[in-house]
Amino acid sequence: MSRTARDAPRAPADVTAARRIVVAISGASGAIYGVRALEVLRADPSVEIHAIISKGARATIEYETDRSVGDVAKLAHVLYEEGDLAAGPASGTFQTSGMLVAPCSIRTMSAIAHSLNDNLIVRAADVHLKERRPLVLMVRETPLHAGHLKSMHELALYGATILPPVPGFYVLPKTVAEIVDHSVGKALDQLGIAHELFERWSGPKR
Repeated sequence: MSRTARDAPRAPADVTAARRIVVAISGASGAIYGVRALEVLRADPSVEIHAIISKGARATIEYETDRSVGDVAKLAHVLYEEGDLAAGPASGTFQTSGMLVAPCSIRTMSAIAHSLNDNLIVRAADVHLKERRPLVLMVRETPLHAGHLKSMHELALYGATILPPVPGFYVLPKTVAEIVDHSVGKALDQLGIAHELFERWSGPKR
């Protein structure tokens, strides 16, 4: 059974609010992006992870990955129910260093763009925008029509980082895992999280 904010174990004593990161996984295809982000963040002892896994994401994790929802939930220090609008991340007084939505469905992106705060993922994202904190949205959809692009444009004006998981073939990936790591690494860069998920560009190898 997934842990909730009430019964999750306390975060490591050396973690401070300055490194508190909210990670949300929506129901879009590409659940591995959120799972991999959680894995990398969990390996960093300076980060306190507060996670939200939507109902759709739970189904997608089971279908698309070799991880169970329970195993993914254990990567978070605190796990919240999607409908818990009384949770800490729903308030601007809950200090964080940023939020990542990976993957971010078009439905979730559109709700954030219009402040339709009917679930914790959308409300927490809205809080990050109003408090001027980093918000990274790994929007996972293609092709995009004008309405999608309009919402992306509005979110960019509000301060969000729109970061679709676009493969970087200049790093010469050999596996799907390396392609995933590159996109996740780009997202973590926006949150100021150190990582070694890909080799930094220093010029052509050939």
